[in-house]
Amino acid sequence: MFFKTYSIRSESSGAMHGHGIHHVNVKGSLYPTKAKSRRQMWDVKPSEMAVNTLNPIRAIVDGMKLTPNPEKPMIALSIGDPTVFGNLPTDKSVLQAMKDAIDSQKFNGYAPSVGYLKSRQAVANFYSCPEAPLEGEDVILTSGCSQAIELAISVLCNRGDNILVPCPGFSLYKTLAVSIGIEVKLYNLLPEKSWEADLQHMESLIDERTSCLIVTNPSNPCGSVFTKEHLEKILKVASKHCIPILADEIYTNMVSCSCPSIASLSSDVPVLSCGGLAKRWLVPGWRMGWILIHDRNNVFGSEIRQGLVKLSQRILGACSIVQGALESILNDTPQSFYSSTISFLKSNSEICFNKLCTVPGLNPVMPSGAMYLMVGIEMDHFPEFKNDVDFTERMVTEQSVFCLPASAFEYPNFFRIVVTVPEEMMVEACDRIQQFCKHYYRPPSRDSNDLDQ
Repeated sequence: MFFKTYSIRSESSGAMHGHGIHHVNVKGSLYPTKAKSRRQMWDVKPSEMAVNTLNPIRAIVDGMKLTPNPEKPMIALSIGDPTVFGNLPTDKSVLQAMKDAIDSQKFNGYAPSVGYLKSRQAVANFYSCPEAPLEGEDVILTSGCSQAIELAISVLCNRGDNILVPCPGFSLYKTLAVSIGIEVKLYNLLPEKSWEADLQHMESLIDERTSCLIVTNPSNPCGSVFTKEHLEKILKVASKHCIPILADEIYTNMVSCSCPSIASLSSDVPVLSCGGLAKRWLVPGWRMGWILIHDRNNVFGSEIRQGLVKLSQRILGACSIVQGALESILNDTPQSFYSSTISFLKSNSEICFNKLCTVPGLNPVMPSGAMYLMVGIEMDHFPEFKNDVDFTERMVTEQSVFCLPASAFEYPNFFRIVVTVPEEMMVEACDRIQQFCKHYYRPPSRDSNDLDQ
């Protein structure tokens, strides 16, 4: 029997807007255009992307034996979620904005993949400044800052390219890049210089396949804040080699010192700045992020912008209800809320730093922003332990205090403390860390002192 074939053009809905052509016969069954051999057995394997996806934090933490001391309540100083202990609620005006958005019933449907223009304009107005002006079209709304980072890496980099990433640095950069065949090159941050970037080391890593320089300021995990002068030196390196910057600025304004955006200092280096509501407004679960496109001399032009639009269409990103509340959240949150959060984080950081400064074998680095503090371990004085992972694992077992080993950030012999816990818990945790170190600390041997003389 002869079946006439037709080309049926179908248009999908939702995030996809492409056209697919399927050949079918008049009875509706698939009409194969080419005979293919049949598989003889099941052989379903994960994709290369799935196999190559690895979260370094999970890889280390999941391998640790974390059994707290049953006689001491657990104090987790490891999780970068400011809501965990309930002591840092968001402001009432933020909650009211969400309630109003829900009650309006205007935001129950799909939003444009890049976000409502009114919401994008609200973000642009909030962050625009004379040195780095923004319009609504310069903003892409995303599902949290993590998706903003993913889109930024994806639009700038091809398989086989490399990106420059701070070390220690947020592990997600590597997770996202390696999964799609992008090499990660780590440039050092210097603890003795309050975690400034080693500019000479950074520049030595650049080659013709370097497609992006990631700058995290304020820093996770270090809690450091770059000075204007240091940011200008980073821009000079990027300008010299014509490399765009991905600025992870999710902790912007959560600082106890001046912290200009890197885009406001750039005259020729284009910047994709990634941010969101998660940390400053203390609502990480609401998943509202954004990319601010700071083009310079039209280097990005229309192609990068269109690339971001296309990538945003892979999923319908940011929650429409949070988008509906966004303008009110940005405009109505009182300055007292921001100031109170910063004051609390600064106080806890000082408590932690001052207490651990007195502990032999530990070298805390005082932070200036974000919500973290890094502590160096003089491993030579703790011969009982192999490394920072072993050290922090035993601290859980004996003292029920969990600090994240900095090997998770590819920076061994340090650990990271999250300073968002209630003050009394911070004091208790530092006392326990002090007890732990006092028990295991071994002073330099007399022989080694003799050799030094």
